[in-house]
Amino acid sequence: MTLPVMEPDLDAAVLKNWARVVDDGPFSSLCWGERIAFDNPDSLTLLGAMAAWTDRVQLVTTVIVPQLHDPVMCAKALATGDMLSGGRLTVGIGVGGRHEDYHAVGADPRTQTMRVMAERVDIMKRVWAGEKITESVLPVGPAPVRKGGPGLLVGTIGPKTVRSAAGWADGLAGTTLDLDLAAQGALFDVAREAWAAVGKPAPHLGTSFWFAIGEGDAPRAQVHHHLRRYMNWIPAEFVDAMAATTGWAGPEDELAATLRAFEAIGTDEIHLIPTSSDIDQLRRVADVVSDF
Repeated sequence: MTLPVMEPDLDAAVLKNWARVVDDGPFSSLCWGERIAFDNPDSLTLLGAMAAWTDRVQLVTTVIVPQLHDPVMCAKALATGDMLSGGRLTVGIGVGGRHEDYHAVGADPRTQTMRVMAERVDIMKRVWAGEKITESVLPVGPAPVRKGGPGLLVGTIGPKTVRSAAGWADGLAGTTLDLDLAAQGALFDVAREAWAAVGKPAPHLGTSFWFAIGEGDAPRAQVHHHLRRYMNWIPAEFVDAMAATTGWAGPEDELAATLRAFEAIGTDEIHLIPTSSDIDQLRRVADVVSDF
């Protein structure tokens, strides 16, 4: 389950309530995404809060964009979150989809490539391994709980990105806009083949999609409203055109059937993305997920 970090009017109470319900419920992971030029909480600061507010659930960044951070400081922050959570951190990493986030932190949009991202990942892994990146007296700590650092997932929707990440990632933290099972299954096959080609164990196969649970037209309207706000870098008419088929909207039994369909193509985990901060949405999904 993803925290509603892209919703308006958040405060600590909302985020803490969501975190505790997720931690108490049947969910495997608690996730949150990163944006800079938006009013969502900072991902690395939020990691510390999630480590304190939860005890069981895996914490997953979906995703951190390393080009928006100093890689050594990012590695230190993530290792700190890993330590505070007792090793419950998994780091989803992506290149990001918005130039404005790069501009907001003074990063060069020309670095928005898989090659540069992989270079930043390599620096972070060297930090986590205890290697001194500079001629400092001591290496940058703390050491992460898991030797070599947290598990890494690549945020992707395309085969080229999947293949390029096979050398450093442990799996996928992708996104499906239209819930196309055939396309998702084909991408999973690419990942399996790419991981096997570099002699690695089978990848963790994850994807995500927006959801709104309820009856009638209200859930689809909720998804549409969320997309209008979240996708503010896309012309509104384009968002309106895609809103009818983006994400999932409907009642509990249809969500269960959708999750079963993804399970049938080998999906290890779905990171559901809320389109409302209403905790009733979370509780209703928890009832569905408890049957898995």
